[in-house]
Amino acid sequence: MNLRDCVKDKKRIVIKVGSSSLQHKETGGLDYIKLEVLVREICNLRNMGKEVVLVSSGAIAVGKRAVHLGKDDDPIAVKQACAAIGQARLMMTYQKIFSEYNHVCAQILMTKNTIVDPLNRFNAHNTFSELLKLGVVPIVNENDTVATYEIKFGDNDTLSAIVAALIDADLLILLSDIDGLYTDDPNKNKDAKFISVVDELTDDLMQMGKASTGSNVGTGGMNTKLQAAKIATVAGADMIIANADDMRIIHRIMDGREYGTFFKAHKDENFYLADYVENMGH
Repeated sequence: MNLRDCVKDKKRIVIKVGSSSLQHKETGGLDYIKLEVLVREICNLRNMGKEVVLVSSGAIAVGKRAVHLGKDDDPIAVKQACAAIGQARLMMTYQKIFSEYNHVCAQILMTKNTIVDPLNRFNAHNTFSELLKLGVVPIVNENDTVATYEIKFGDNDTLSAIVAALIDADLLILLSDIDGLYTDDPNKNKDAKFISVVDELTDDLMQMGKASTGSNVGTGGMNTKLQAAKIATVAGADMIIANADDMRIIHRIMDGREYGTFFKAHKDENFYLADYVENMGH
């Protein structure tokens, strides 16, 4: 069976969308057309009987816009205040659009402690399981309002892979501002070759993820995406990096078509999520 064909049979899917993919570049305002298509795609997957978790960035950016702050590098307290404002607005927008398609979404905010603490992790796992059983779409973000450096995941690429590992997802789709993995940064090197399938994450590949990203809105470059691939694949999930320009790419990927870079799962029975999260950044 073709690798891409097996995507059709995936039952539990985590989709991650970055803040730069949800905003208009010129103003930082939410791109409602993109949001609407994203939600419609997810509702359609739900209607096919699949379980979907959405990891969505964008809270700080939405909050900043609400209180008319510019794009400057703000102190942490300002960012946290903006996250509090923006997260509520973002969820309100999601709920509104999901309800138009007769689906229910729920909010889950996480920090490292959610995973590292055994009781927290157990409870988080149960909450996800129950929501999915009820046919609800959990929408996950980092709890930026209270998270300090010590308890932050740092970016939602990593967070989405951790969520995929926590809930035993069989597919993680990272939607970003690039088509997938290249042999070099395609913005700087016109000879960079596109890589369609990654069978195994070698050290050479990991080196290629030198922090390069075309966006000043998101926090993660290719480096964080490869780190995410490492977590997801050892946890037993296939992963695809694809371009968020057109959100309809989701059903095209789910149809088994060749979009993005496909990272093949290599489940490692010795992988222990809590240990990994605890040692992040050390």
